[in-house]
Amino acid sequence: MKRLLVAAIVAALGVPMSAQQADNAKLAAQKADAVKGVDEMAKLAQEMVDSVFSFGELGMQEVETSRYLTAQLEKFGFKITRGQSGIPTAWVATYGSGKPVIALGSDIDGIPQSSQKPGVAYHDPIIEGAPGHGEGHNTGMPLNIIAAIAVKRIMERDKLPGTLMLWPGVAEELVASKAWFVRDGMFKDVDVNLFTHVGANLGTGWGQQGGTGLVSMEFTFEGETAHSAGAPWRGRSALDAVELMSVGWQYRREHLRLSQRSHSVITNGGDQPNVVPRNASIWFYFREIDQPHIKELQEIGIKMAEGAALMTNTKMSYRILGTAYPRHMNKVVAETMYENIKAVGLPTWSEQDQQLAKGLQKELGNPTQNGLAVKLGELGKPVALEDNNGGGSDDIGDISWNMPTITLSYPANIPGLPGHNWSSGIASATPIAHKGVVLSSTLGS
Repeated sequence: MKRLLVAAIVAALGVPMSAQQADNAKLAAQKADAVKGVDEMAKLAQEMVDSVFSFGELGMQEVETSRYLTAQLEKFGFKITRGQSGIPTAWVATYGSGKPVIALGSDIDGIPQSSQKPGVAYHDPIIEGAPGHGEGHNTGMPLNIIAAIAVKRIMERDKLPGTLMLWPGVAEELVASKAWFVRDGMFKDVDVNLFTHVGANLGTGWGQQGGTGLVSMEFTFEGETAHSAGAPWRGRSALDAVELMSVGWQYRREHLRLSQRSHSVITNGGDQPNVVPRNASIWFYFREIDQPHIKELQEIGIKMAEGAALMTNTKMSYRILGTAYPRHMNKVVAETMYENIKAVGLPTWSEQDQQLAKGLQKELGNPTQNGLAVKLGELGKPVALEDNNGGGSDDIGDISWNMPTITLSYPANIPGLPGHNWSSGIASATPIAHKGVVLSSTLGS
């Protein structure tokens, strides 16, 4: 996969269109050199993938992950700016100067309670209850770094102008960083953004291909304490308000659009049973396929919280914790990347790779156990809003509306998994991930 990324970056740094025909051979040679450079760094790729896997840090806590990745980049001559947008674990790495400015991004955070021993095709946590890479976010930045190093060497040798910029998606699972990056002008000079995300096949697409945007909100209620047995009538339960809001939303769900996704957890349910809870909070994700309907869900949520406060004689406040706009990817960049994808193809999986994949699919009770992908999918194309039945979100959407952006999905995991689960960590530090990362890096160089 690294080969794919390398090819795209070299092409973007290539000669002007007026001289393109005469220099096609030179560009092809540069791509070949970059691909060779990626292959020579296969061991480094493996080390980075496995090291980041071992940290398994949650969003906003990616301390060791960021320390390790920035140290690698500094070792290879990249300049690091830390604390981007006031986020301690956010950073930007750059090399070169002038145009074009090519940004490479990928997420780095883990998933709660997804600790898992890699290569073991059943639930076997490294540490019970600990976080882990239950989505495979340990593989994307190593992929980008290998591609960037390979391209940097070509730029130095051939004195090519341009700037490489690498950045991490901090707390993507909380959709808590990318909108801030955009707001603070981190991408103001960027010409194209190549984003990578782990998948089970090699692909990309353009337009709005499905999925949702979201707003993440926490509602907090304030009441009054009292002895739960001695004088409960003197208390006002904030937990009652939380529970009323929760059950109210479940009743309302029947009358919402099919494309919406909404879910919640109670983040504060009080202190102890014999004290009427003075404070309680509930955290919602409201997802929809376009901004007006996301806003509509948000307003329904606020009204429901106000109603719960009225019923319990409590006070209500809320705060927005994160947002993600629906994604909209660039057609020209996606079509160019897909041509590289077709040229590179999928990794060559070993019999052991396929056995692990099929064994896990069987363990999870999947009706079919087809193993790893052996055939490329089609180029993703826009899905009409009326045909979009919802799904996941990613705050790369905020970036995609501000500059030409695509997401390269690379095969470093096993098909047919539930996602956000310990099972997604099984392949993430094995030869499956290593092969997917190395091959995909060449797409960017």
